[in-house]
Amino acid sequence: MSLIEANKITKYFGGLRALSEVSFTVETGEILGLIGPNGAGKTTLFNVIAGTFAPSSGSLSFDGRNITALGARLVSHAGISRTYQLVRPFASLTVYENVLVGISFRKANKGDRASRQEEAVGLLRLTGLLARANAPANSLTLVGRKQLEIARALATRPKVLLLDEAISGLNPAETETMMALIMEVRRRGVTIFMIEHIMKAVMGLSDRILVLNFGELIAQGTPEEISQNQAVIEAYLGTEHRAEGVG
Repeated sequence: MSLIEANKITKYFGGLRALSEVSFTVETGEILGLIGPNGAGKTTLFNVIAGTFAPSSGSLSFDGRNITALGARLVSHAGISRTYQLVRPFASLTVYENVLVGISFRKANKGDRASRQEEAVGLLRLTGLLARANAPANSLTLVGRKQLEIARALATRPKVLLLDEAISGLNPAETETMMALIMEVRRRGVTIFMIEHIMKAVMGLSDRILVLNFGELIAQGTPEEISQNQAVIEAYLGTEHRAEGVG
């Protein structure tokens, strides 16, 4: 059984149709990429999955449970967590305290104070932030804030992690670091669904890729299949990617 099943998800904002009958699955243990031009509906789709928006029509199930109208808090408690394209940590708190907030937010198994502290330290170690644990969150660089977003999201112990442009804006060395982190998170049993514009990252990490354009799902397949798909090349990748053999 698929972990997430989306069936004909449609979303209107007034008279604007942002998503049009988008259907797909997310399989347990995979890294699923989501690409498309700006304004294609990618973040809107994440917002629907995460419970921020209810779809105008269609249905969404997670781990065999209908979550179409649950709302963000209950979706998080069910096991879906996310990061945001605009990274906004709790600026007045330390890096360590930001992770404790994530632990406190989850529904169950918060543990005692000592176990929460130990878990937070482990997440900071995983994301490369342990040395900055007591620093104010607003003192972090962009890559540090993105790492903190992931640590805070993982603190809720999700089954699925939605990553909204976790790599975009990073330099090549930071990109490699973040790609390694994403692979390690998957290795630890978390399924990942990621929006990304950096083709090296999305093609190198993803088991499968979905492509949105004007709110419609125009293609899905392996990175190799997507890189050779004429509709995707015309809508998003461009002919130079086909010539270079994306990936």
